Amino acid sequence: MSRLDPLRRAIRTAHHAPEEAVLQDLQAAHPVLPQARAAAHDRARGLVEKIRGNGRPGLMEVFLAEYGLSTKEGVALMCLAEALLRVPDRETIDDLIEDKIAPSEWGAHLGRSSSSLVNASTWGLMLTGRVLRQDEEPGLASVLHGAVKRLGEPVIRSAVGRAMKELGHQFVLGRDIDEAVKRGRDRANQGYTFSYDMLGEAALTAADAQTYKASYANAITRLATQCKSDDIRENPGISIKLSALHPRYEVGQRDRVMTELVETTLELALMARQANMGLNIDAEEADRLDLSLDVIEAVLRDDRLAGWDGFGVVVQAYGKRAGPVLDWLHALAEELDRKLMVRLVKGAYWDTEIKRAQVEGLSGFPVFTRKPATDVSYLCCAQKLLGMTDRIYPQFATHNAHTVAAILEMAENRDAFEFQRLHGMGESLHALVMGQAGTRCRIYAPVGAHRDLLAYLVRRLLENGANSSFVNQIVDEDVPPATVAADPFDALESAQRSDAVRDPSDLFRPERPNSKGFDLHDIDDLARVEAARAPFADTHWQAGPLLAGDVAGGEVHKVINPARPDDTVGQVTLASAADVETA
Repeated sequence: MSRLDPLRRAIRTAHHAPEEAVLQDLQAAHPVLPQARAAAHDRARGLVEKIRGNGRPGLMEVFLAEYGLSTKEGVALMCLAEALLRVPDRETIDDLIEDKIAPSEWGAHLGRSSSSLVNASTWGLMLTGRVLRQDEEPGLASVLHGAVKRLGEPVIRSAVGRAMKELGHQFVLGRDIDEAVKRGRDRANQGYTFSYDMLGEAALTAADAQTYKASYANAITRLATQCKSDDIRENPGISIKLSALHPRYEVGQRDRVMTELVETTLELALMARQANMGLNIDAEEADRLDLSLDVIEAVLRDDRLAGWDGFGVVVQAYGKRAGPVLDWLHALAEELDRKLMVRLVKGAYWDTEIKRAQVEGLSGFPVFTRKPATDVSYLCCAQKLLGMTDRIYPQFATHNAHTVAAILEMAENRDAFEFQRLHGMGESLHALVMGQAGTRCRIYAPVGAHRDLLAYLVRRLLENGANSSFVNQIVDEDVPPATVAADPFDALESAQRSDAVRDPSDLFRPERPNSKGFDLHDIDDLARVEAARAPFADTHWQAGPLLAGDVAGGEVHKVINPARPDDTVGQVTLASAADVETA
C-alpha cells in the first residue's frame, strides 16, 4: 500500500469534521508560540501605522472600503456586476440598472473617499440614481421626469459600461499577455515577479475548453521570453484553472477527466517546464478538491517533469482539509523526488460553500464558519509549510499585516519562501515588507478583456467586503492600529458563528429538521450509495396495476436504464380497460 493512501483517507475524513476538533489538531501539531504571536502583533501594528502614515492605500482597498458588502450600495454594485454577465439585451440592461442603482443612496458616499476615481464614480452613480428614481409626486413634473429617464437610458447604459472598463483598467493588468508584461515592467524593475491569471470562468463546452487551453498555451509561449533566470523563483509564472480546461470537470465524469483533462494539463506543464517557469493549479470549490488531487498526482507522475521545480498547487486555508492536503503534497513530492510550489490562500468561495452544504443537507461544512478560525488555520498551515521547505517552496498570499508579520516571525530563512499579493491590492503593505525584510513578492495579475473582469471583481468583493476585513480596516482611521493588527488566536476564543450560518440539519428549524442529503461529489458518500444499491443491481423489477380484484393486464413494456441502454431494469404491465372497470 502506498504511503499516500492513508493521507488521502485523512483528507476525506476531515471534509466535514467538527470545526473545533480540526482547529485543535492543527494547533497541537503546528503551534505558533506565544512569543512569536506577541512579536507578530507588535510588528503588524507598526506596519499599519506606517501604511497610514504614508497615506497611499491602494485603489482596491479604497474602493472596497467605500462600497463594501456592509452597504446596500456595495451589494447593488456586486449584484449589478455579477448579473451583467448574463444580460441578453439592452432593454434588460436598462431594467437591471434601474433596479440596482436607483434605490441606493449614492450621495451619502460623495466626497468621503480619499480616491478621486472613487469619488468620480460616486458622482456618476448618484446622478444616474437621481435620473432613474421614480418621482413620488404625480403631475407634469412626473411626466417630464419620465421623459428624461427614457432619453437618458442609452447614456446611462454607456456610463455603466464605461465605469466597468475603468474598473477593469485598475484591477486587470492587461487585456492580453503582452500588454500585461508591458504594464508590469515598472514593478518588475522594483523586484516583483508575476503569476499571470487568464481571466474567465469554467468551460461550459468543449469549444470553451479549447479556447482557454489556447489562451494558457499562448501566455506560456509569450512569457518564455521573460524567463531569463536559472532560478525559477525569479521568473514569471502562470496560474491555471482545471475547470477552464474541461467542461465536465466533476466526480461523475472521473474516467473522462483522468484521460482528457490530465493530458491537457500535462501538455501545459511540459510547456512551462521547457520555459523554466512556474505553473500553479488554482484552487476552486471544495467539491472538486478530491478529483483535483487525482489529476495533480497523475500529471506529476509523468517522468518528463522530473527535475522541474515549478509545478505549483494552491491550498485554501479556510478548508478543513488544508492541513492533510499539505501532508499529502509533501509525501507525494518525496515519493517522486520532486520539489513543488504551494500557494497558501485563505479562500474565495466561502458563501458558496456554506449555502451549498445547507441546501444539500450535508453532514457538515467543508470550511470554517468563523473568520478567526480561517486566520488561525492559515498561520498553523504556514508553520507547517515552513517545516517542509526541503520539498516545498511556500508562497504566502495575503494582504493582512498580522499574517505577514507572523510569517516573518516564524520563518528562519527569508530566502525559503515568498509573499504574494493581488494586482491592485496590498501595494503599500508589501512594498514596506520588501524594503524592511528583503523578502520576495509575486503579484497575482489577472489578464483578459474587461468583460471578463466582473466575476473576478465579485470574488474580491466577497472576500474583502465585510467591515471586519483587513482591507476595510486598514483605511478606516477610526479603527486603532492595535485592533487592525489583532492576534486571531485571541479573537478565536470569543468568536461566535453568525446566526445565519446554521448547521445543514438545522436549516429549517424549529419548524422541522432538514432532509439528509448525499454529497454526490464525495467519494465516501458515493461508496455508501453504491453499497446500498449494489445488491439490487441485477434485480429484474415488475410493475403493474394494484387492484382489489383480478388484474387482466394490458400492454407490457420493457424499462431500459437510460444511462446504460444495454441494461433492462424490468418491465411494466399497463392497465387494460377491464382493469379500469375493476378499479
